Amino acid sequence: MNNTEVVVIGAGQAGLSSAYHLRRTGFEPARDFVVLDHSPGPGGAWQFRWPSLTYGKVHGMHSLPGMELTDADPARPSAEVIAEYFDTYERTFGLRVRRPVDVRAVRDGEDGRLVVETSAGTWATRALINATGTWDRPFWPRYPGQATFRGRQLHTAQYPGPEEFAGQRVVVVGGGASGTQHLMEIAPYALATTWVTRRPPVFRAGPFTEDVGRSAVASVEERVRQGLPPKSVVSVTGLPLNDAIRQAIADGVLDRQPMFERITPHGVQWADGRHVDADVILWATGFRAAIDHLAPLKLREPGGGIRVEGTRAVADPRVHLVGYGPSASTIGANRAGRAAVRDIRRLLAGEPVAA
Repeated sequence: MNNTEVVVIGAGQAGLSSAYHLRRTGFEPARDFVVLDHSPGPGGAWQFRWPSLTYGKVHGMHSLPGMELTDADPARPSAEVIAEYFDTYERTFGLRVRRPVDVRAVRDGEDGRLVVETSAGTWATRALINATGTWDRPFWPRYPGQATFRGRQLHTAQYPGPEEFAGQRVVVVGGGASGTQHLMEIAPYALATTWVTRRPPVFRAGPFTEDVGRSAVASVEERVRQGLPPKSVVSVTGLPLNDAIRQAIADGVLDRQPMFERITPHGVQWADGRHVDADVILWATGFRAAIDHLAPLKLREPGGGIRVEGTRAVADPRVHLVGYGPSASTIGANRAGRAAVRDIRRLLAGEPVAA
């Protein structure tokens, strides 16, 4: 059994931000805290992104605290740029991330500690920062006839880039940023594309102001306060109506169709009998929080989510969720990492933690 003060699970933006603030406030890696990451190398979820997602196409990527990401080539794949940046960051601040380590369960232990069971041993800790994000839990909707489809089904998490869809009929399901990006990339290669969403997409004209951002975060934050599963910030803000989106609408690429009723062996079918043939169904249907390893702590509320105040799990103040709900953005993760460390220092010192 390894003993430590804080365990950080995950080394993406949220985990590295938290580790940075731990180090900055006097916690020493290995002695006082440990960062566990299941990925093969630095980069968090970014290292798994498709090659056509170049750094220049990435919106809202904020630098980690204490080190700016500068002079990145916008034509390089974001997976390469950000993995290199995270690697440099880890080494610069001596964060000593352990990987690959799979966290299997977190349980109550003795003397008020939590027990973190992993593929590389067990840690007893006084506090936990969970920064596991969502990439490992792609959401696959289920529709009648899905198992009969003779073509290929894949999720955004498996998206290989547009060239692989050359000459094929592709149905893209999902009204978020990934769905629109996939469609605009695939359309020049595919024989035909069809865009399907459960709800009509909402496009946001005008700049993304601080007021808009605060309102969106507040809406997501209210859900996690109520113990409901968090929604993505983009589901609240809508999609930016930029020049590329306008052109795709004018070209008929972003011609949204309502959700089909069932999947057939050769395509998708609506309630009125209309059928579209398809070789591929691409599910751009988002992700869910990767928190199954916390199940033994029984943190979930009847609504299906974990009730959180700030970053603290209401049901267990030893547990902080960073990159969950309102902090599931790069800038939000930075701020949440700092807030979590502030509260943990008070907890370990026996001081009251602010609400």
